[in-house]
Amino acid sequence: MPETANSVRIVGMIGVRREAASAAGATVSVFGGGINPGADLPAGIDPDYILEFARVHEDSGFDMVLTGYSSSTPDGFEVAGYAAAHTEKLGYLIAHRPGFVMPTLTARKTATLDQLTRGRIALHIISGGSDREQQSDGDWLDHDSRYRRTDEYMEILRRIWTEPEPFNHGGEFYRFQDAYSQARCYQIPNVPLFFGGASNIALEVGSRRADVFALWGEPLAAIKERIADIRSRASSHGREISFGLSVRPILGNTEAEAWQRAEGILGRVRQATEGKIRPGQPTRLQSEGARRLLRFAAQRDVHDQRLWMPIASASGAAGSTTCLVGTAEQVVESLLAYYDLGCTTFIIRGFDPLTDAREYGQELIPLLRQGVKQH
Repeated sequence: MPETANSVRIVGMIGVRREAASAAGATVSVFGGGINPGADLPAGIDPDYILEFARVHEDSGFDMVLTGYSSSTPDGFEVAGYAAAHTEKLGYLIAHRPGFVMPTLTARKTATLDQLTRGRIALHIISGGSDREQQSDGDWLDHDSRYRRTDEYMEILRRIWTEPEPFNHGGEFYRFQDAYSQARCYQIPNVPLFFGGASNIALEVGSRRADVFALWGEPLAAIKERIADIRSRASSHGREISFGLSVRPILGNTEAEAWQRAEGILGRVRQATEGKIRPGQPTRLQSEGARRLLRFAAQRDVHDQRLWMPIASASGAAGSTTCLVGTAEQVVESLLAYYDLGCTTFIIRGFDPLTDAREYGQELIPLLRQGVKQH
């Protein structure tokens, strides 16, 4: 979905298998590879569930869904391709870590899928915030080296998608001769490149290479400061950049009901993580984004009226774990405050993923689109 004036892009997330009964209603890791009450998501893949999940998002008014990535989860390209073949309008944001597939091949895979889906593909480039997990896939680079590789990787992707003739490349991590692709993206000039990261080197790489810089749910003042910094960096490279915000709405028919529901989820997450999470330490030890969330969580439980931090604290900030708690109207009001700061993409998912996706489509998404149009 292209961004236009007074528009918003809403992204959900799909998994590959229905969560275990022990995790139902309090799922932290939708795609797997993370902490969940009771146990991790069951092993295996359920094709029927993937299609049900994707179709619920399509019917609920989402523009796209994210397929996650970890060193142990199913391949997001395959999941996205399968779901896209059985949906009509829904887009697919495929999380991808550089380092395991050559960028020339990734570019061709992505362009092929973008053509087959008539422009419904985007890539979310994640460099990796855990040395230990990277090593599970055979990657022994340190944090900053991973980001330098990402920088080179994203440069090559764009060149493969846009260069009219074969070209040579000799960099720190990749070397090619006569690199070229007959497959070009359906979207012009290429599929959108989302990017995540919070360290200084991540900010520099993202501002230089990304189309959409994805931010986790932080207090408004922090997001305002971060957007100003990234825009300034991007401007120094002669670029403009868009912003996305990832946050987890917890809704209720009344505000009291929403907070009660939030406390119930927190209790189950704390039970699941007891003895596994060291206070103040992220589960992904090299993730500066996780450290930022934990610092905000240590300051107070609630920022800006309804940005709720305790689940981030209880889970070691394992991904998107900050929440907006309230009625649909109240949560939309908070999202519009981020929109006013420059966030035009919202990545939202719940702790009861399938049910929450349906619920978001009933009120939250229509109200958010209406609110954006009125801005």
